[in-house]
Amino acid sequence: MRSKLFVPGDRPALFAKAMAGAADVLSFDLEDAVAASAKAEARTQVAAFLGDAPHRVAGKQVIVRVNAWHSPLWEDDLRAVLALDVDLINLPKIESAEQVRQAVAEIEAIEARLRVRHAPGLLVNIETPRALRHAAAIASAHPRIRGLQLGLGDLFEPHGIRRSALQNVHAAQYALRMAAAEAGVFAYDAAFPGLEDEAGFRAEAESARALGYVGKSCVHPRQVAWANAVFAPTQDEIEAARHIVDAARDGVYAVDGRMVDAPFLARARAVVAMADGNHA
Repeated sequence: MRSKLFVPGDRPALFAKAMAGAADVLSFDLEDAVAASAKAEARTQVAAFLGDAPHRVAGKQVIVRVNAWHSPLWEDDLRAVLALDVDLINLPKIESAEQVRQAVAEIEAIEARLRVRHAPGLLVNIETPRALRHAAAIASAHPRIRGLQLGLGDLFEPHGIRRSALQNVHAAQYALRMAAAEAGVFAYDAAFPGLEDEAGFRAEAESARALGYVGKSCVHPRQVAWANAVFAPTQDEIEAARHIVDAARDGVYAVDGRMVDAPFLARARAVVAMADGNHA
């Protein structure tokens, strides 16, 4: 999941191109990227595209970001996409564990009516100060939650927090990463608005990678290559990971004088999988 490309739901001309591109994950967006007047049509277009089974042979993970759970668009979005074979539903504007539980109850009620056989996991956006303060509880509120995603624009801009100061970014990244670690879910980094600012994108991405984030959101295809480069394991990391995996396979749980417990082994296996081309 090195790179996740946002695909506006009201631009169907981009769907197949994105599916054929280099992003590990595609996030079809029904929320912020779509104007209010285009949301119904966007929902129909995304559902039609993702309902066409041959498009899934591209080997991408597929996410749909629906509109906020308390909005009038929420139930229509869910009815359109829950019966599709998507990997994750991205929930925006969540601020508490109780909101998660209410949202999941509504999701499961719709799934029951639609007789959904493949229940997607949930990726929850953390994009307000309150949500960040409660992030560990939010991530632990239901077993369907797979990860937390940082939303720096919404988190910073209303409060005059300068994103250009990397220490501000790092502080938010650290807080969310610790919450995700406490809950045992992955952490995913925020989208970066500067389409030409490779240095700024990479600075945020490298900060996130150092904290153990699995990847960074992209709002333009040119950012995908930057994210893939930052989050790809180095050759030294790949060799060390293969060494750990091979040792564990032989029943050895001390490698180069260092104990290798379950979390280290899980991370090593993930690095090996990524090196072998399984980036999801």
